[in-house]
Amino acid sequence: MRVVICANTAWNLWNFRRGLIRALLDAGVEVFAVAPADKYAPALVGMGCRFEDMPMDSMGTSPLKDTHLLLRFRKLFRRIRPHFFLGYTIKPNIYGSIAAQLCGVATINNISGLGNAFLRKNWLNRIVRTLYAWSLVRSDHVFFQNPDDRALFLDLGLVKAGRSSLLPGSGVDLAHFLPAPPRGDEVRFLLIARLLWDKGVGEYVEAARIVRQRFPGTRFQLLGFLGPENPSAIDRRTLEDWIAEGAVEYVGRRDDVRPVIADADCMVLPSYYPEGTPRTLLEGAAMGKPLIATDVPGCREVIEHGVNGYLCQPRDPADLANKIGEFLQLTEGNLAAMRAASRRKAERQFDENIVIRAYLQKLGC
Repeated sequence: MRVVICANTAWNLWNFRRGLIRALLDAGVEVFAVAPADKYAPALVGMGCRFEDMPMDSMGTSPLKDTHLLLRFRKLFRRIRPHFFLGYTIKPNIYGSIAAQLCGVATINNISGLGNAFLRKNWLNRIVRTLYAWSLVRSDHVFFQNPDDRALFLDLGLVKAGRSSLLPGSGVDLAHFLPAPPRGDEVRFLLIARLLWDKGVGEYVEAARIVRQRFPGTRFQLLGFLGPENPSAIDRRTLEDWIAEGAVEYVGRRDDVRPVIADADCMVLPSYYPEGTPRTLLEGAAMGKPLIATDVPGCREVIEHGVNGYLCQPRDPADLANKIGEFLQLTEGNLAAMRAASRRKAERQFDENIVIRAYLQKLGC
């Protein structure tokens, strides 16, 4: 069996789909990893994949470039003749799926978040919805990462109920992300995300200012990469000003986030970006960390309010600061219970093997 698995970066495939790729290879499947080439492409080849460079402008809206992308996908499918196409992220899900269907290739999509273009009420929104309608309605199956996204697509008639289902996000490797008690006397909060305003980074910084007035020894850390190509990106000068002010500490970008998570007491994600199910929250839960995040689709699936963390209102740094303040006043017994609850929730609902089994079943492996 030949399977094409495609996302908008090789980094995405390596970080989020590695367990599935390994399971496919172990099952004797010939896997073609398709994405724009970056430094993670050789790692995919090292696993045993055949890597195919597929340049794409993931943020662009040029009809000409997108038409060329569709034609490149069609050329690829005609050359490889795969049995299945597994699509992730918006442009592979749209143009890869259309090309696959034109070539008679069975298609399985994963909607790992809607993106702002889908939700904003403008011309781009109408185009994206139309393209999704063309690509997904003929798919063999569409996986969603939270029930709100699936309900929306069903209401809009973009997918068929019998050909769609829910997955627990991308899942998390429970043997790789193991519980780790926090280290050190100072309480550390950690936000891991692309440095975008939509991820609630600004609200995190403002909440840090509020909290530090009352709890001056508290530390707030940021981990993630700057993405200047994104219209919601935080510029480097703003980040440097926050660091100079002492509001937050920037720990850069890491291939292995586990040591930084291990040092944290609590993970925070005040996102109002249209998430699927945030992987960073799953990693934090697997490592036994209490969580604080916004009460929005995707985040609310990972957090049981008052059990393994707190939900706060989006775009509300004062409410976020209040939830952080509540956390800081918990007894050690309460903290231990929250840590244990996070790990149990990861084991019960978000084990990566649940995701892998669902894919293998759809592929007939």
